[in-house]
Amino acid sequence: MVIKVVNKGHQPLPAYATPQSAGMDLRANLDAPVTLRPMERRLIPTGLHIALPEGYEAQIRPRSGLALKKGITVLNAPGTVDADYRGEVGVLLINLSAEDFVVNDGERIAQMVIARHEQGEFRQVDLLDETERGEGGYGHTGVK
Repeated sequence: MVIKVVNKGHQPLPAYATPQSAGMDLRANLDAPVTLRPMERRLIPTGLHIALPEGYEAQIRPRSGLALKKGITVLNAPGTVDADYRGEVGVLLINLSAEDFVVNDGERIAQMVIARHEQGEFRQVDLLDETERGEGGYGHTGVK
């Protein structure tokens, strides 16, 4: 699949690190470092504007290494970039650690996964079909 991109930043285009990678790393496109204090959130620019085919979305997800080692994650994970959005792709980072974290220009801050999706149509009914699970949720299947 071809994804058209306008790169208004100075970082290279996202690319898959290995032949079987699901996500491409997104890099911070900054004029100066950004410090995230504990529990602070900031929208970090990437400089990228994309045009996805209809029926696809780009999911913006945390990088596991940043989450594990530094407590940095994507606040609205996964963030969604819709096929009709043409603005800059930003990454909403939050610092869940007890220490400041500095985001440097060019740093890999998130990953982007391209995914197909469907749109559903809600139809109001009076009853739903019965299932074995029924209304059990929030840990219901792990309790005996």
